Amino acid sequence: MKVLGIVGWSGSGKTTLLVALLPLLRARGLTVSTIKHAHHVFDMDRPGKDTYRHREAGAHEVLVASGTRWALLHEVAGPEPTLPDLLTKLDSVDIVLVEGFKAHPYPKLEVYRPALGKPPIWPDAPDVVAVATDQPIDCGARTTLPLNDPAAIARWVLHHANTPA
Repeated sequence: MKVLGIVGWSGSGKTTLLVALLPLLRARGLTVSTIKHAHHVFDMDRPGKDTYRHREAGAHEVLVASGTRWALLHEVAGPEPTLPDLLTKLDSVDIVLVEGFKAHPYPKLEVYRPALGKPPIWPDAPDVVAVATDQPIDCGARTTLPLNDPAAIARWVLHHANTPA
């Protein structure tokens, strides 16, 4: 499976770009999964629901299923799982888009908006292979992509996904 990270500062538009790319990549025939890293405690469940009550009562894992989807909630008792650990949990697809996990060594596309006033990540991250930006910048040998043109970025991702590792 190919893995491509989408990294950038909070507010740069990572999620907006990822959500715009998904239907474009699917329309080109790719199977795509995503992994999102959360820097905070999160809960997909709601108090009072049966699955929440199962977890609160001590279940290590709770699997909820319907005719349209299933989800596995797994309580983490030890260290936070690594990206390679999480990738083993996914079915095989053409590409996995990862939002976050910027410290892990895998190819990344940085979403960079100079107007945020934050420094770019790419100068100190050799695994940032492309930069999507809304302003002209010089990022050396890295591919520069127009942030406001998701179709152009999707074409680049498609090429990246079809390039041997």
